[in-house]
Amino acid sequence: MKKITAYFVRHGQTMLNHYNKVQGWIDSPLTAKGRADAQRAGRQLKNVPLTAAYSSDSGRAIETAKIALREIPDSQNLVSYQYPEFREQCHGYFEGNDLNQMWQFVGVQVGLDSESKVLGTYGLEKARDLIHQADLYGDAESNDMFWERLDRGFDKLRANSQDGDQVVVISHGVTIRSIVDRYAPELDEGIATINGSITKLEITDDDIHVDFFNKIDFQS
Repeated sequence: MKKITAYFVRHGQTMLNHYNKVQGWIDSPLTAKGRADAQRAGRQLKNVPLTAAYSSDSGRAIETAKIALREIPDSQNLVSYQYPEFREQCHGYFEGNDLNQMWQFVGVQVGLDSESKVLGTYGLEKARDLIHQADLYGDAESNDMFWERLDRGFDKLRANSQDGDQVVVISHGVTIRSIVDRYAPELDEGIATINGSITKLEITDDDIHVDFFNKIDFQS
């Protein structure tokens, strides 16, 4: 059975992260801290014999990948791919809004008024459906829509890899945490994915195993 090791990295901090805005499919540039996040991630992975580099097609992920790969020896020989399937979840109408205000709006449906209360009560997957239901335009991804897209990305990664390959994937906070929440819920302690952190997955033909989540001090 084919096995691929994938190091999922959350992109560096962006301007919208800094201002606590909702950022899914919309984009913003990395801050100075965000560029440092990307450099740190690259240095953490410099001794991993990578065979390919992937990112979502969002600008912040592409920028993070470029900066991180400069820290990795011989990275100019790596083939890089951009897969829209590894984007952040789409928040539709709420994109760009204040994050706390979005959760207040979404939580009204269930009598709750904050992100911590909604996620603590319903979890990531049901919360995604609540955002979808609250979106006035119907564009926010439901949980089924989100996973159909993400599963398609994993299938593309499997098809593009050989047994034993080690790859880096620059992705997004909720996307990475959702993978952990589904495949290793015991590792999700309710903490947001840190910008520039590393999550290690072992991907086989029919399963995903999470070795660790949200590390900023990983050393290969």
